[in-house]
Amino acid sequence: MLIKRKQFLQMGSLATASLMLPKFLKAFERPALVPAGNRALVVLQLSGGNDGLNTVIPIGNDRYYSSRPQIGIPKEKSLLLTGEAGLHPALTALKELYEEGNLAILNSVGYPNPDRSHFRSMDIWQSASQSSQYVSTGWLGRYLDAQCIHCDRPTQALEIDDVLSLALKGEQIKGIAFRDPQRLFNTSQGNFYKDVLADRKSPHGEDLVDYLYKTMAETLSSAEYIYQQGRLHPSGTSYPKTELGRSLQTIASLIFSDINTKVYYLSLGSFDTHVNQQNQQQRLFEEMNDALKAFVTDLKSNNRFQDVMLMSFSEFGRRVSQNASGGTDHGTANNMFLVSGGLRQKGLLNAMPDLGDLDQGDLRFKVDFKDVYATLLRNWLGADDRAILGGQYNYLHFV
Repeated sequence: MLIKRKQFLQMGSLATASLMLPKFLKAFERPALVPAGNRALVVLQLSGGNDGLNTVIPIGNDRYYSSRPQIGIPKEKSLLLTGEAGLHPALTALKELYEEGNLAILNSVGYPNPDRSHFRSMDIWQSASQSSQYVSTGWLGRYLDAQCIHCDRPTQALEIDDVLSLALKGEQIKGIAFRDPQRLFNTSQGNFYKDVLADRKSPHGEDLVDYLYKTMAETLSSAEYIYQQGRLHPSGTSYPKTELGRSLQTIASLIFSDINTKVYYLSLGSFDTHVNQQNQQQRLFEEMNDALKAFVTDLKSNNRFQDVMLMSFSEFGRRVSQNASGGTDHGTANNMFLVSGGLRQKGLLNAMPDLGDLDQGDLRFKVDFKDVYATLLRNWLGADDRAILGGQYNYLHFV
């Protein structure tokens, strides 16, 4: 079978993704022992704009209940943290983590001049740009670039999805996205890819095509390596049979393996609850709660919980007042969860949102999300946060 140049250039997602990843992929072929103490960051994106006020509930604030007469969560139903704050009743695992000292909560996180468009605000969060900037690389992608200056075994980043997010795209190195290692491996073993490589000996006479064949070979080798590592380190913990449960189980098995990966990325959604918010948020939080409980149990039983930091974020919060459809519309500032056995500061890290000082009905941000990124980059991943973020931001003290 002769594979023509045009056919090769029009290959599917596995090949397309590989074009920008030769160093990334080559590194997978050289295993190195990953002992306890090798830190990893897991980023959980709550897509669609999660309602933070019904997540960390201001149970002592009358303005909250008057603004949400139908959808406000009563104090007696919330999971009490303090006299002023409670958690959504579905988040029992997070309540346990709070009591153990393994949960930190940041309130009123956002950025100046907020944008209420899903796509634009997500770009700002993923690129760590100013709201007036348009940046084509992500903050974690630039971290990958910074970790591989003249190196031959770069740090990796893996996203459990079919499409790679902007957050993991660097100038020189990009993360790789796949739904699960077995599917990635099965795809790489298909006849099409084998025929492509078998045809490599045909005379092409073009450097670009030769480069693509080389990159394809590295991709297939790496797909097999990722799959085999996942099989060598299976999880002994029972996970829920949900998409998030399967994704966190995959991440756990890779954390326990010898893959040189410090960043994992995954998403849950949609939290865009303009209508019927209570049922939608309840369903998503039940999925998140059960998956996180299994993930933490797995990390603890393998003595890795102190080495893993899970950070959750959403592109924006919701407006303080409910709408006429039993939901909430796009807002601004929001809360973030930080889950780890290696936290230095725990619990509620700052004050609950001030519902008496709103900006046209929206919460005012008090913490720039780039302060959180700077702290994680410097204090957790040991990176040059100023070079990656393009400026100096405040360091927080949770790690």
